[in-house]
Amino acid sequence: MTGIVYKSTGSWYTVKSETGDFMECRMKGKFRMKGIKSTNPIAVGDVVDFELDESSDAVTGTIHNIHDRKNYIVRKSVNLSKQIHIIASNIDQVFLLITIDNPPTTTSFIDRFLVTAEAYGIETILVFNKIDTLNDTSLDEQLYMQHVYQEIGYRCLRVSSTEGKGVEELKQLMLGKVSMFSGHSGVGKSTLVNALEPSLHLKTKNISEQSKQGQHTTTFAEMYDLSFGAKIIDTPGIKGFGIVDMEKEEIGGYFPEFFKLQDQCKFNNCLHKEEPHCAIKAALEKDEIAWSRYNSYLKILEGDDEHYRTDVYNEDRIASDKTRD
Repeated sequence: MTGIVYKSTGSWYTVKSETGDFMECRMKGKFRMKGIKSTNPIAVGDVVDFELDESSDAVTGTIHNIHDRKNYIVRKSVNLSKQIHIIASNIDQVFLLITIDNPPTTTSFIDRFLVTAEAYGIETILVFNKIDTLNDTSLDEQLYMQHVYQEIGYRCLRVSSTEGKGVEELKQLMLGKVSMFSGHSGVGKSTLVNALEPSLHLKTKNISEQSKQGQHTTTFAEMYDLSFGAKIIDTPGIKGFGIVDMEKEEIGGYFPEFFKLQDQCKFNNCLHKEEPHCAIKAALEKDEIAWSRYNSYLKILEGDDEHYRTDVYNEDRIASDKTRD
């Protein structure tokens, strides 16, 4: 039987079969011996082959094959720094939710996420959420940030889940597609999903007034079928985003505004740092490239990874424990 993984808890996988039935499945042990560097060889969105386990009292299945992925998005594992964690696979688009100060989303985080999405060929749409909470200062900051990313070519939406602003436009972009929602804890992912599909009743929590950070509500990535003809993958909140397996020479290519100019650099292997006649630095001095983007590039280039612990990615611990079983 063939199906799609809708939920992964590290040991059990909820699989929707081609007939529309949901089945709880385990992973066949041999997957752990294939030398996969990921803490979770099977991810939400994977197309898998499974067989029913007739020896079990309950109706369960065993996954014995993973189909080739068209794409996937990864981050560094929390507990195992040399391994990766596949957040989700076979994604049509990602909506990265951003809030200005409730909690704050840094441009460094945004840029790291965008670089990873560019590397794996996944379209990312930036969703500036909670616009109803902005004061004059934070509104200026939000509009400037939106301008920076729109100039690069990224689509941006302004949304208020509580007031319903921008929700219909977002819904239209999701029709017929598999969309992943991501962002820091507390940016309002679950609230927005509830606004899109009220019948889901996803749990939500308030921002901690002391830390100004979100309190996690989503524990594991999970896919949902929505009534208006779309699929959504809701993911746990991420505090930081570690870049995985990129050579220094290729990083600039995942900044679209750098990519347009880098063939004008004097040296083919220009890293846009100290080299003479660098088109990127020339554009930077003319304010044709945002300094925030260049600073993000330098941090990634120098391997100065943003603190990438997450609030709720228990999958790393569970999956790595299973790998050692």
